[in-house]
Amino acid sequence: MTDSSPFEPIGHESIAEAVVEQIETMIVDGILKEGRKLPSERELSEVMGVSRPKLREALQTLENRGLVNVRHGEGTFIANLTGRAMAPALLALYARHGEAFYDYLEYRRAQEAFAARLAAERATTSDKARLGDIIADMEQAWEKDDHEASQEADIRLHSAIVDASQNTTLIHMMASVYDLTRQGVFYNRRYLRSLDGAGTKLLAQHKTLVDAIIAEDPDAAEAAARDHMDFVEQSFRVGQEKARREARSAKRRQFST
Repeated sequence: MTDSSPFEPIGHESIAEAVVEQIETMIVDGILKEGRKLPSERELSEVMGVSRPKLREALQTLENRGLVNVRHGEGTFIANLTGRAMAPALLALYARHGEAFYDYLEYRRAQEAFAARLAAERATTSDKARLGDIIADMEQAWEKDDHEASQEADIRLHSAIVDASQNTTLIHMMASVYDLTRQGVFYNRRYLRSLDGAGTKLLAQHKTLVDAIIAEDPDAAEAAARDHMDFVEQSFRVGQEKARREARSAKRRQFST
């Protein structure tokens, strides 16, 4: 472990409970997110300054509380705490009824505007550096025409903005929403990017949003987030209407020959 480890030495009468409290706090704060693998017992005991038996006692408590999963031979992982936002049957239902997609965008518009405003007010130096790094990754993915890297950077950016809001409820709730986005449940970002000029516009909007947060301008950040989601919605509506026109035209051609 390095000096930059987020874990701190333990100095407490009840050593095991102090370890539990520290890890629980990191989960609540969104530092340790679901699926994250904890450092090895040896590393954790060294950096926290506790014996391995006390550390195992703490991990057992966390496991009993449903906060971690101890996988023998693999390590200890933060449990799936937010769960699925929707059951598989409901996801399939949404996929068959396209209008639900716009409800999803409406929800994201409100939450991301709120997150952007808070981020502009609360983002730390580390938060701002992280946002800058992700924007650089997005630019590189765009230049290389790497669709997968571009999509992953997009989700990481929105997640990082939510993290910078420092609102723990928002962090955990939006993690579930972004999981749906990552699965491509509601839309495929590659499709959006393929629409005329959409890819360039998306990159510019993300830059504007990050610039507003770094400049600590809540009004501009909130407006940038809303403009971005409005653009996503409008682009899909235009693209879907274009697809419908092309389908009708193709059918007319078939019956005119």
